[in-house]
Amino acid sequence: MGSHNQKAIPSLLERYELKYLIPVGMMDPISEFASVYCSPDKYALDAANGFYRVNSIYLDSPAYLFLRRRLEGVQNRFNMRIRSYGDHPDLPYFLEIKQKTGGVVRKYRVPVTDKDWYRIYTEPGFEEKRDHGGVTENINKKLFERMVYTYNATPKILTQYLRKAWISDVDDYARLTFDVDLRFRQETGYRPVPNQGEMVSCDHTLAFDPGCAVILELKCYTSRVPLWMIDLIRFFNLERRSFSKYLTGASELMALHRYDADSRISAVL
Repeated sequence: MGSHNQKAIPSLLERYELKYLIPVGMMDPISEFASVYCSPDKYALDAANGFYRVNSIYLDSPAYLFLRRRLEGVQNRFNMRIRSYGDHPDLPYFLEIKQKTGGVVRKYRVPVTDKDWYRIYTEPGFEEKRDHGGVTENINKKLFERMVYTYNATPKILTQYLRKAWISDVDDYARLTFDVDLRFRQETGYRPVPNQGEMVSCDHTLAFDPGCAVILELKCYTSRVPLWMIDLIRFFNLERRSFSKYLTGASELMALHRYDADSRISAVL
Protein backbone atom coordinates (compact mmCIF):
# COMPACT_ATOMS: atom_id res chain seq x y z
CA MET A 1 0.00 0.00 0.00
CA GLY A 2 1.46 3.34 -1.02
CA SER A 3 2.13 6.10 1.48
CA HIS A 4 -0.02 8.55 -0.51
CA ASN A 5 -3.06 6.32 -0.34
CA GLN A 6 -4.89 7.81 2.61
CA LYS A 7 -4.22 11.48 1.90
CA ALA A 8 -7.35 13.59 2.04
CA ILE A 9 -8.37 15.60 -1.01
CA PRO A 10 -6.96 19.11 -0.48
CA SER A 11 -9.38 21.90 0.45
CA LEU A 12 -8.18 23.93 -2.53
CA LEU A 13 -7.07 22.11 -5.63
CA GLU A 14 -6.12 23.17 -9.16
CA ARG A 15 -6.08 20.24 -11.54
CA TYR A 16 -6.66 18.79 -14.97
CA GLU A 17 -9.66 16.47 -15.37
CA LEU A 18 -9.36 14.29 -18.46
CA LYS A 19 -12.58 12.39 -19.23
CA TYR A 20 -13.20 9.37 -21.44
CA LEU A 21 -16.15 7.07 -22.10
CA ILE A 22 -15.05 3.44 -22.27
CA PRO A 23 -16.62 -0.05 -22.48
CA VAL A 24 -16.97 -2.07 -19.28
CA GLY A 25 -14.46 -4.57 -20.67
CA MET A 26 -11.66 -1.99 -20.54
CA MET A 27 -11.91 -1.44 -16.79
CA ASP A 28 -9.84 -4.44 -15.74
CA PRO A 29 -6.96 -3.89 -18.22
CA ILE A 30 -6.75 -0.20 -17.31
CA SER A 31 -6.89 -1.05 -13.59
CA GLU A 32 -4.07 -3.55 -14.04
CA PHE A 33 -2.01 -0.92 -15.85
CA ALA A 34 -2.67 1.69 -13.14
CA SER A 35 -2.03 -0.71 -10.24
CA VAL A 36 1.71 -0.51 -10.88
CA TYR A 37 1.59 3.17 -9.86
CA CYS A 38 -1.58 3.43 -7.77
CA SER A 39 -3.53 1.91 -4.89
CA PRO A 40 -7.30 1.92 -4.23
CA ASP A 41 -8.50 5.00 -2.35
CA LYS A 42 -9.85 4.73 1.20
CA TYR A 43 -13.50 4.44 0.14
CA ALA A 44 -12.70 1.69 -2.37
CA LEU A 45 -10.78 -0.22 0.29
CA ASP A 46 -13.85 -0.23 2.54
CA ALA A 47 -16.21 -1.35 -0.26
CA ALA A 48 -16.93 -5.04 -0.80
CA ASN A 49 -16.22 -4.99 -4.55
CA GLY A 50 -14.15 -1.81 -4.73
CA PHE A 51 -17.11 0.33 -5.85
CA TYR A 52 -18.67 2.90 -3.54
CA ARG A 53 -21.68 5.16 -3.97
CA VAL A 54 -21.15 8.88 -4.62
CA ASN A 55 -24.12 11.22 -4.13
CA SER A 56 -24.10 14.85 -5.29
CA ILE A 57 -26.79 17.50 -4.89
CA TYR A 58 -26.27 20.17 -7.54
CA LEU A 59 -27.37 23.73 -6.83
CA ASP A 60 -28.33 26.30 -9.43
CA SER A 61 -29.98 29.69 -9.73
CA PRO A 62 -33.73 29.99 -10.42
CA ALA A 63 -32.85 30.60 -14.09
CA TYR A 64 -30.36 27.69 -14.22
CA LEU A 65 -27.46 30.05 -14.88
CA PHE A 66 -24.76 27.47 -14.10
CA LEU A 67 -26.33 24.94 -16.45
CA ARG A 68 -26.75 27.54 -19.19
CA ARG A 69 -23.08 28.46 -18.99
CA ARG A 70 -22.22 24.78 -19.39
CA LEU A 71 -24.52 24.42 -22.40
CA GLU A 72 -23.08 27.53 -24.01
CA GLY A 73 -19.50 26.36 -23.44
CA VAL A 74 -18.54 29.47 -21.49
CA GLN A 75 -14.81 29.34 -20.77
CA ASN A 76 -15.09 30.51 -17.17
CA ARG A 77 -17.90 28.60 -15.48
CA PHE A 78 -18.61 26.78 -12.25
CA ASN A 79 -21.02 24.54 -10.44
CA MET A 80 -21.93 24.03 -6.79
CA ARG A 81 -22.68 20.73 -5.14
CA ILE A 82 -23.02 18.91 -1.84
CA ARG A 83 -21.35 15.53 -1.85
CA SER A 84 -21.81 12.47 0.33
CA TYR A 85 -20.52 8.92 0.15
CA GLY A 86 -22.14 5.53 0.58
CA ASP A 87 -25.59 3.95 0.26
CA HIS A 88 -26.54 5.31 3.68
CA PRO A 89 -24.36 8.41 3.94
CA ASP A 90 -23.74 10.20 7.19
CA LEU A 91 -21.78 13.29 8.13
CA PRO A 92 -19.41 14.67 7.12
CA TYR A 93 -20.87 15.94 3.87
CA PHE A 94 -18.73 18.08 1.58
CA LEU A 95 -19.54 21.49 0.12
CA GLU A 96 -17.81 21.88 -3.22
CA ILE A 97 -17.40 24.58 -5.84
CA LYS A 98 -15.82 23.56 -9.14
CA GLN A 99 -14.67 26.41 -11.35
CA LYS A 100 -13.50 25.60 -14.85
CA THR A 101 -11.37 28.08 -16.79
CA GLY A 102 -10.35 26.69 -20.14
CA GLY A 103 -8.94 23.24 -19.43
CA VAL A 104 -8.12 23.90 -15.77
CA VAL A 105 -10.45 22.97 -12.92
CA ARG A 106 -10.17 24.75 -9.58
CA LYS A 107 -11.95 22.89 -6.80
CA TYR A 108 -12.94 24.37 -3.44
CA ARG A 109 -14.00 21.79 -0.85
CA VAL A 110 -14.98 21.88 2.81
CA PRO A 111 -16.46 19.19 5.11
CA VAL A 112 -19.50 19.92 7.25
CA THR A 113 -20.10 17.96 10.45
CA ASP A 114 -22.90 19.87 12.18
CA LYS A 115 -26.31 18.19 11.74
CA ASP A 116 -27.87 21.64 11.26
CA TRP A 117 -25.31 22.65 8.62
CA TYR A 118 -27.94 23.47 5.95
CA ARG A 119 -30.04 25.86 8.07
CA ILE A 120 -27.77 28.82 7.34
CA TYR A 121 -29.02 28.59 3.72
CA THR A 122 -32.69 28.08 4.53
CA GLU A 123 -33.33 30.19 7.64
CA PRO A 124 -32.43 33.89 7.51
CA GLY A 125 -30.61 34.94 10.66
CA PHE A 126 -29.67 31.39 11.68
CA GLU A 127 -26.53 31.42 13.83
CA GLU A 128 -24.27 28.52 12.97
CA LYS A 129 -21.72 27.04 15.34
CA ARG A 130 -18.23 28.47 15.40
CA ASP A 131 -15.92 27.12 12.71
CA HIS A 132 -13.24 24.67 13.79
CA GLY A 133 -11.68 23.97 10.40
CA GLY A 134 -8.47 25.32 8.92
CA VAL A 135 -8.12 28.74 7.35
CA THR A 136 -8.64 27.50 3.79
CA GLU A 137 -11.67 25.42 4.76
CA ASN A 138 -13.30 28.38 6.53
CA ILE A 139 -12.66 30.61 3.52
CA ASN A 140 -14.19 27.97 1.23
CA LYS A 141 -17.23 27.67 3.48
CA LYS A 142 -17.81 31.42 3.42
CA LEU A 143 -17.36 31.42 -0.36
CA PHE A 144 -19.99 28.69 -0.74
CA GLU A 145 -22.36 30.63 1.50
CA ARG A 146 -21.78 33.87 -0.40
CA MET A 147 -22.45 32.20 -3.75
CA VAL A 148 -25.69 30.65 -2.45
CA TYR A 149 -26.93 34.15 -1.57
CA THR A 150 -25.50 35.92 -4.63
CA TYR A 151 -27.09 33.57 -7.15
CA ASN A 152 -30.07 32.56 -4.99
CA ALA A 153 -28.84 29.03 -5.59
CA THR A 154 -30.91 26.12 -4.32
CA PRO A 155 -30.80 22.32 -4.78
CA LYS A 156 -32.04 21.17 -8.20
CA ILE A 157 -30.85 17.63 -8.90
CA LEU A 158 -29.30 14.74 -7.01
CA THR A 159 -26.99 12.55 -9.07
CA GLN A 160 -25.59 9.24 -7.95
CA TYR A 161 -23.12 6.72 -9.32
CA LEU A 162 -20.82 3.90 -8.30
CA ARG A 163 -17.12 4.77 -8.28
CA LYS A 164 -13.92 2.78 -8.17
CA ALA A 165 -10.95 5.05 -7.56
CA TRP A 166 -7.20 4.70 -7.61
CA ILE A 167 -4.77 7.19 -6.08
CA SER A 168 -1.15 7.50 -7.12
CA ASP A 169 1.62 6.20 -4.89
CA VAL A 170 4.33 7.94 -6.92
CA ASP A 171 2.91 11.46 -7.40
CA ASP A 172 1.98 14.25 -4.98
CA TYR A 173 -1.54 14.11 -6.41
CA ALA A 174 -2.98 11.97 -9.18
CA ARG A 175 -6.21 9.97 -9.35
CA LEU A 176 -7.92 7.59 -11.73
CA THR A 177 -11.64 6.92 -11.34
CA PHE A 178 -14.24 4.69 -12.99
CA ASP A 179 -17.90 5.78 -12.62
CA VAL A 180 -20.82 3.51 -13.54
CA ASP A 181 -24.56 3.22 -12.93
CA LEU A 182 -25.30 6.95 -13.22
CA ARG A 183 -28.71 7.85 -11.73
CA PHE A 184 -30.55 11.03 -10.85
CA ARG A 185 -33.68 12.53 -9.37
CA GLN A 186 -35.10 15.99 -8.78
CA GLU A 187 -33.99 17.43 -5.44
CA THR A 188 -35.21 20.56 -3.66
CA GLY A 189 -33.80 19.95 -0.16
CA TYR A 190 -30.43 19.79 1.51
CA ARG A 191 -30.37 16.12 2.45
CA PRO A 192 -27.87 14.25 0.26
CA VAL A 193 -29.20 10.84 1.28
CA PRO A 194 -30.74 9.07 -1.73
CA ASN A 195 -33.91 7.06 -1.62
CA GLN A 196 -33.12 4.26 -4.05
CA GLY A 197 -36.75 3.90 -5.08
CA GLU A 198 -36.77 7.48 -6.37
CA MET A 199 -33.60 7.30 -8.44
CA VAL A 200 -33.90 7.07 -12.24
CA SER A 201 -31.18 5.47 -14.37
CA CYS A 202 -29.75 7.60 -17.15
CA ASP A 203 -30.68 6.55 -20.66
CA HIS A 204 -27.36 5.26 -21.93
CA THR A 205 -28.37 5.53 -25.58
CA LEU A 206 -28.73 9.30 -25.13
CA ALA A 207 -26.04 10.07 -22.57
CA PHE A 208 -23.22 7.72 -23.57
CA ASP A 209 -21.34 6.67 -26.68
CA PRO A 210 -22.50 3.29 -28.09
CA GLY A 211 -21.14 0.44 -25.99
CA CYS A 212 -19.43 2.81 -23.56
CA ALA A 213 -21.15 2.88 -20.18
CA VAL A 214 -18.15 3.77 -18.01
CA ILE A 215 -16.86 7.29 -17.31
CA LEU A 216 -13.08 7.20 -16.88
CA GLU A 217 -11.41 10.27 -15.38
CA LEU A 218 -7.72 11.01 -15.00
CA LYS A 219 -7.02 13.83 -12.54
CA CYS A 220 -3.71 15.47 -11.70
CA TYR A 221 -2.08 18.74 -10.76
CA THR A 222 -1.78 21.22 -13.61
CA SER A 223 1.93 21.63 -12.85
CA ARG A 224 2.74 18.08 -13.98
CA VAL A 225 0.89 15.37 -15.88
CA PRO A 226 2.38 12.03 -14.75
CA LEU A 227 4.18 10.11 -17.48
CA TRP A 228 2.27 6.94 -16.57
CA MET A 229 -0.98 8.75 -17.38
CA ILE A 230 0.34 9.78 -20.78
CA ASP A 231 1.48 6.18 -21.39
CA LEU A 232 -1.94 4.87 -20.34
CA ILE A 233 -3.75 7.22 -22.73
CA ARG A 234 -1.51 6.16 -25.61
CA PHE A 235 -1.52 2.44 -24.79
CA PHE A 236 -5.32 2.23 -24.70
CA ASN A 237 -5.78 4.77 -27.50
CA LEU A 238 -8.16 6.84 -25.37
CA GLU A 239 -10.01 9.74 -26.97
CA ARG A 240 -10.80 12.57 -24.59
CA ARG A 241 -14.31 14.02 -24.51
CA SER A 242 -16.43 16.23 -22.29
CA PHE A 243 -19.04 14.80 -19.94
CA SER A 244 -21.03 16.59 -17.24
CA LYS A 245 -23.00 14.54 -14.74
CA TYR A 246 -25.06 17.61 -13.81
CA LEU A 247 -25.86 18.40 -17.45
CA THR A 248 -26.67 14.76 -18.18
CA GLY A 249 -28.94 14.45 -15.15
CA ALA A 250 -30.66 17.77 -15.87
CA SER A 251 -31.25 16.86 -19.52
CA GLU A 252 -32.63 13.47 -18.56
CA LEU A 253 -34.88 14.98 -15.90
CA MET A 254 -36.29 17.55 -18.30
CA ALA A 255 -36.82 14.86 -20.96
CA LEU A 256 -38.60 12.77 -18.34
CA HIS A 257 -41.00 15.65 -17.84
CA ARG A 258 -41.40 15.97 -21.62
CA TYR A 259 -39.39 19.11 -22.00
CA ASP A 260 -36.50 19.75 -24.31
CA ALA A 261 -33.57 20.80 -22.10
CA ASP A 262 -32.64 23.86 -24.17
CA SER A 263 -36.18 25.18 -24.54
CA ARG A 264 -36.97 24.51 -20.88
CA ILE A 265 -33.94 26.44 -19.72
CA SER A 266 -34.67 29.26 -22.16
CA ALA A 267 -38.22 29.42 -20.88
CA VAL A 268 -37.17 30.14 -17.33
CA LEU A 269 -34.91 33.01 -18.32
